[in-house]
Order: sequence, then structure tokens, then C-alpha cells
Amino acid sequence: MRQSSGCPGEDHLHRIGAAKSQGQQGAATPTSPPGRPLRRPLIVVVIIVAPVSAPPAIAMTKKQRREAGARRQRRRPPPLLQARDECSSVSCTTFNILAPIYKRMDSENCRESQNRANWFSRNEKIIDRLLAGRSSIICLQEVWLGNDELVNMYEKRLGDANYTLFKLARTNNRGDGLLTAVHRKYFHVLNHRELLFNDFGDRVAQLLHVESAMPYLQNRSSSCVQQQSLIVNTHLVFPHDHSLSIVRLKQVYKILQYIQAYQEEHKLSPMPIILCGDWNGSKRGQVYKFLCSQGFVSSYDTAHQYSDSEEDAHKWVSHRNHRGNICGVDFIWLLNPDKCRKPLKTSWNEAVFGIIKYLLLQVASLSEENAFALLRADSPNDHITYSSFCQALCQLGMVHPDRVSSEEMKDLWSEADHDGDGFVDYKEFQRCIWSPKCDNQEEEDDTEIDITDGSLVTLEPNDEAFGFTVKEAVLFPPEVEKGMWPENYSLSDHAPLTVVFSPVRMPCSPRTPRTP
Repeated sequence: MRQSSGCPGEDHLHRIGAAKSQGQQGAATPTSPPGRPLRRPLIVVVIIVAPVSAPPAIAMTKKQRREAGARRQRRRPPPLLQARDECSSVSCTTFNILAPIYKRMDSENCRESQNRANWFSRNEKIIDRLLAGRSSIICLQEVWLGNDELVNMYEKRLGDANYTLFKLARTNNRGDGLLTAVHRKYFHVLNHRELLFNDFGDRVAQLLHVESAMPYLQNRSSSCVQQQSLIVNTHLVFPHDHSLSIVRLKQVYKILQYIQAYQEEHKLSPMPIILCGDWNGSKRGQVYKFLCSQGFVSSYDTAHQYSDSEEDAHKWVSHRNHRGNICGVDFIWLLNPDKCRKPLKTSWNEAVFGIIKYLLLQVASLSEENAFALLRADSPNDHITYSSFCQALCQLGMVHPDRVSSEEMKDLWSEADHDGDGFVDYKEFQRCIWSPKCDNQEEEDDTEIDITDGSLVTLEPNDEAFGFTVKEAVLFPPEVEKGMWPENYSLSDHAPLTVVFSPVRMPCSPRTPRTP
């Protein structure tokens, strides 16, 4: 009797082989040595599929190719990083949490700061939501920094959750300020700067230079790199009247000037810049247009594929102000190193001229001819002089160190006086102020240059840097994403905005500011 091999599978195969051998009389059947299973021949079938011919290519213009590439990028993650997209994504939250010293209660003279139970409970809920979101970077505005108990609450709970905190109070003891929290799992803080505007609104800004805690593996080499970024947190002045629009614009101008100076001082390579905060202005204002002219994109609008049209301007809101008006004022702006930008001073001049036209047309209700007459004043000839130009801007409330300085006034005049003859005629008035021909940022020529005060460094075509793509952007509560403000929302008079970014390798813009 044959002894078992100890392997049930082999015994089972041997019995099957023996049965088949006995049942096939007269046929030449393969045999196996005693104690071994029958080995049957292996048949391999190879199927060859003929390739399907591709449809004939359709000739496209350069603009069509860019648009098609953008559509493909929206459909799938960029294939420039290794398959670590989920773990390498980072998120950023901006939230004006409404300081208790400003939150109105039942009467105009009563504030939440007078009731500890109310403000303590509300801020506990705010922190609960922040911790549940687990954002890599949290930028808060209107934090009641004048109250030690509230500050300790945020420091303790966010600190225990592995965040590094940076606080900056508004000037002149206003009581509130900014708080930026960086999660140590995602970023190391290389540097931190404080920007004091020292202006009408006592506003401030924080600049953080951060580096990714986890290196990103590149596709074209086996080396790992740690992505660096610049993060800004700010809260612009509220436009109580039309004259403060220029103050808000000046605050953004100062931020961009400061960023530029910081990059030059530290000889930084091209890197993404993220601006967070309460901008106290909508997509229809000059601040929005100014940042767009500098290559920044609204992350929320990018994620939802909203345009700059009037129709899309009301698709979402993020704030209900003390007047009961609802609007979208909270933004997370992204500037990638592949963006070509016009000179910063040029963008500033264009934005100021836009405000001048708004004041003349919408506030003063002047026609084109009457607006020219106001700027011309009592000039004997049919043109605007520098003196009458300054006088008109004073009447419009624009001449002030917080608004347009004397040096900036000269720059505006040089821009308006296109032919340099010392006068601005009607044609130049139309070109600069009334009907400006703004340069299209998406020129057909991809070699558009980026100039900053004439200082340039040329990058090689293969120079690359890391940037971010916008994966997702969410406002809370969900109703605000539909342009509505729910009455039962009580965390703040602002909605928190959270954006998820994925790192992506991209070519640098053709030219970038040269470091001294």
C-alpha cells in the first residue's frame, strides 16, 4: 500500500490521475512514479490584440491647447509626483472668529465680552471645529488677544494638538489681532515676520516662511526635496465709506512689497505664496482685480471653476456684516512660481486709476466730459495739469500717506502723461482713467516677462519649482456655498474657508525678480 506524502493536495492529484488512467483503455496515458502526483501539460493561450488607430489630430491654436490642458488637469491629479498624493496634500483654513469685544448682543451698547459664559462657550465650539478639521495651517482673524483666558484656551488646545502658534495684536491696543497656527506634522517654520501698517485702521499682517516636514519624491530623479512656501495672514480695514477703498488697496500693496523685499533679502528660489484672511471686499472690488493682475488666483473659485463674471460673483458668501448685508470677503489666494506677472507698480497704478474712475462715476455721478472737467479744473488750456490733477485727487479724498503718497502721486502722473509733455490731454485721460486698455494676462505669447523695477534674472527653460494645485475648497455652513446665510449659524459672522492643496512640480515663469 502506497504511503501518503503528507500533502493532501498531492494525494488528491494522485487519485485523480489514477482514476483517469484506469478509465482510458487503449490510450497512451502518461504515468507517474509511485508516490508522485501526475504532472499534466500546461497549455498557454496567447491573445494578440491589434492596436486601434488613433483619430486624426486636429490642429489647435496655442490658446486652445492651454484650455485643453487645463480641462485635463481638472479631471485628474497632475502626474508630476510619485503616488503619494493623499499623504502629501496639505490644507489651509482661514476664519474670522468675531472677537467678543465686537459681537453685538441684544442692544447696540452690549457686547459678548461682557458675558464670559457666552464667549467662552462659543470659542470652545470654534476650537472644536478647527481641531476636527485638522488643517495643516490655520489663519484666524479677530482673536481677542487682550483677554488672557481666551488666549490661553487657544494656546493650550491647539498646542496640545501639535500646532505652533504665532500671535500679532493690532496696533494702538485695539484688543484683537491675528493668530496663525502651523501643524508640526506638515510644516517647519523657517522664519516669521510681523508687518505693521501703522495706518488708519491699525491693521497688521503676519508672514511665515515654512518648509514641508515631509520631503516630496521627484519623478525625474531619486532625490527628495522639501517644498518651501510663504504664508500671509491679514485682516484688511472695513470700508465704512468709499474713501477707504484706497486704504484697503494700499494695505495689499504693502503686503506684496514686503513679500518681494523678503524674497530678495533672503535670495529665495521661486516658491508658492498663499495669502489668507478677511479682505473686507468682494470679487467686484479693486483689491480682487489687483491681486489677479499679479497672478494670484482665488482658491475657492478655482476649485469650483467660477469665473470673474458678475453672475459668478454672487455664487457664494462668507460674511454677514453688522448692516445685515451678505457677501464673499474671505479668501485664500494662491500664487504659483509658474505665473507671469506684470510689474507690481504697474498693477498698483492701474488699480488706483480704477478707484479714481469709480469715485468720479459712481460716487460723484459725473459723466466722462464732466470728470475730465473736474480733473482739468481751471486750467486755461484743454488739458489736465499736474497741479489740477493733485487738487482733484485731494477733493476725492485720496491724497494721504495711508492712501496715495506724494511719491506715488508722481508715479500716477507719469503713467497718465503718456507722451511726457507735462500735460494730460483728453485722449490720455481716456486711455488711463476712463477707458483703460488693460493688458490681458493670458497673452498668446508665452514669453511674457516678469519685470520688477528693472531688476531681472533669466531662468533657463528647464528650471523647475514646486507649486500647489487646488484639490478642494469648502465653506461652512453649506448654505453659504449657495449664496445664503443660515439664521441658526452662531459660531461667527464669518464662514470658515478650508482649501486642500497638492504639491506639484512646475516650470518657473520666464523671469523672476533678481536678488540683490
